[in-house]
Amino acid sequence: MGNKTYFMVFTGKLSTSDIIDRMSMTPKQKCGNRGEELAAEYLIAKGHTIIERQHRKMWGELDIIAKAGDGTLVFVEVKAMGAGGGAFTPEANMTAAKVMKTKRAALAYANANPRLSAKGWRIDVIAIDLDGDMATDIRHYENI
Repeated sequence: MGNKTYFMVFTGKLSTSDIIDRMSMTPKQKCGNRGEELAAEYLIAKGHTIIERQHRKMWGELDIIAKAGDGTLVFVEVKAMGAGGGAFTPEANMTAAKVMKTKRAALAYANANPRLSAKGWRIDVIAIDLDGDMATDIRHYENI
């Protein structure tokens, strides 16, 4: 654990169980979590409000649920990849099966939350290239 983690513990942003969870994560999980953090920061900078992160139900997971500035409910699938991905890009992992699973989860959420989805909803993909903890490129695909 580096100084950054110590500082976050000291300020109370991470609990002991959070630290243990992060220590037991695979590199792929750490990359995914970092990607989601960066995607949420990116969306906030664009004027979105984050409603929920890592919404999990038996029919699927939604990485980020946000409200766009125009009131549209936005379901965001985040794809992050560290250096060494070769010729592949993070968004190449957005398979047809993953799109269908995301659509089912988004539809179920929108139907269960009609007030949030009153202005309509869409699914976006945010693809992030990582070098360590830093984003080297962020690509946002709206309404896939």
